[in-house]
Amino acid sequence: MDIKGKTVLVIGGWGLVGSAICRKFMEHEPKRMIVTSLAKTEAMEAVEQLRHDYPRAGKNFFVPWWGNIFVRHQLKDMAREDILATDKYRSMVIDDIIDELTPPVLHRSSLYRLMQQYKPDIVVDCVNSATGIAYQDIFQVSRTVLQTIRSAKKNRNKSEGVHSLALATEKLLATLYIPQLIRHVQLMYRSMSEAKTKIYVKIGTSGTGGMGLNIPYTHSEERPSRVLLSKSSVAGAHTLLLFLMGRTPDAPITKEVKPTAAIAWKRIGFGEIRKRGKAIELVDCPPESAVKLGGKLRLQGNGTARKTGSTLKSVFIDTGENGIFSRGEFEAISTPGQMEFVTPEEIAESVVFEVRAGNTGHDIINALDNATLSPTYRAGYMFNSAMKTMQKLEERHGTDSVAFEMLGPPRLSKLLYEAYLLKRCFINMRTVARTDAASLSKSLTTLITDDAELRSQIISIGIPILMPDGKSLLRGPLMKIPPYRGENELPLNAKNIDHWAHDGWVDLRVKNMELWRKRFKEIIAEVENLPADETSSRTMHNRDYWNNLSEIDPGKICGFLFTFEEKGKRMKA
Repeated sequence: MDIKGKTVLVIGGWGLVGSAICRKFMEHEPKRMIVTSLAKTEAMEAVEQLRHDYPRAGKNFFVPWWGNIFVRHQLKDMAREDILATDKYRSMVIDDIIDELTPPVLHRSSLYRLMQQYKPDIVVDCVNSATGIAYQDIFQVSRTVLQTIRSAKKNRNKSEGVHSLALATEKLLATLYIPQLIRHVQLMYRSMSEAKTKIYVKIGTSGTGGMGLNIPYTHSEERPSRVLLSKSSVAGAHTLLLFLMGRTPDAPITKEVKPTAAIAWKRIGFGEIRKRGKAIELVDCPPESAVKLGGKLRLQGNGTARKTGSTLKSVFIDTGENGIFSRGEFEAISTPGQMEFVTPEEIAESVVFEVRAGNTGHDIINALDNATLSPTYRAGYMFNSAMKTMQKLEERHGTDSVAFEMLGPPRLSKLLYEAYLLKRCFINMRTVARTDAASLSKSLTTLITDDAELRSQIISIGIPILMPDGKSLLRGPLMKIPPYRGENELPLNAKNIDHWAHDGWVDLRVKNMELWRKRFKEIIAEVENLPADETSSRTMHNRDYWNNLSEIDPGKICGFLFTFEEKGKRMKA
């Protein structure tokens, strides 16, 4: 797409890659650029630098925004440690990643607020999401839970043990990788859809800088590091979720550029060496103060070392989010055959080229599209043979194969059986369309009442039958809707009944019959509006497809409804 005159949002714009992308976009005259970072100081610094580099852009051209995009807006400026240390905020995090994605969950997220405030046309996401999620270290949190469980078993103070275990378990729940990642992608998709974003580009990661399971770089963990492999796992899962987003009709065009090397560099200099924002303090332990080995080795604590009052100063190369490296470290990692490196400017060039509809060959989503095995002509050709074989077997055994509730969702089984009941009572769509809803309801109720075998088949697969009064429910011991989520009793009210009937109850009420009449009328109108001599490939849903409207085919009807009414159409072959 043409970048000129468009609003661009660069998430993680303070970082090494984000900064290069901001500069590259400026070559194409965007309308406005929103630059985000986790910390306010970082966002302000990035914007001030851009204003200095591009003085003619205007004072309000570059807009800073800061905060954590993985939490609700209320918590976006808090450190994760502070959030997890507070009962109230910890519960908020757990609720936001574990509960269903409801409108309140969406609207209170920091990501949604950001998108709604600026409604960007183009979003480039430079945040290392996999690192942010995986380096919460679920293994260490799990070890803490296990230690707490063992301690609680030994502790005579039961109330104290229960409290400690509850706290450790809640922290574990707040650390679970996959729920966090799924919720993040859900929020990203919904937020961009509502903001009418046109294109989304993710700067991804392989997790290992392109190296394999033999990667030698760890942080004192085993080799290969499980934490590092968690990062790769999350990165891979993220890519597959973006692959799905790229196949969603109302989502923005979705791309991912995934560097498989170290990214360098931001600057080279001499000065104080800082780690996590703090200077590394120099300590000294002269030989006469050596710790005598024996008994147990204490892992933490000052021991006999004393602070010198100075900090570590040296020559360094700043690789942005990956940290500060010494010359020796950078030379080792960049040696041919090791991680090597790619420059942020090369990444930025690929991103902008992809945004402008170019083909760099580096878009992972496009690569997956081209590498996956899609539906085939052979399978399509053989479909009719499969249908005919199943129909012959139905006739031979005197049965109709409607739904088993194996595929899901329960709504599919509900719709299949409702369409089947209409077929049994009225044969074709025209008859249903010209029959009033009350008569439809009465006829289907009579069929359900008289045909015990049919009734048993429906409720035995977990699909209840809601009678016309809206108060009587035919059900078996298993109900697929509402799903069991730890509560054995739920409130019965009109809103809940309507919700459950929609999701997975065969609904014999008059208002549902009116909905079926409306559906069939729309299908009939679409077919009859086609010219009588229409034989082109313009539409698939012609008279032949619907067998001249002479019958109701539940599977075909439900496939049509899932494509159009449920907006579940497959976007790519």
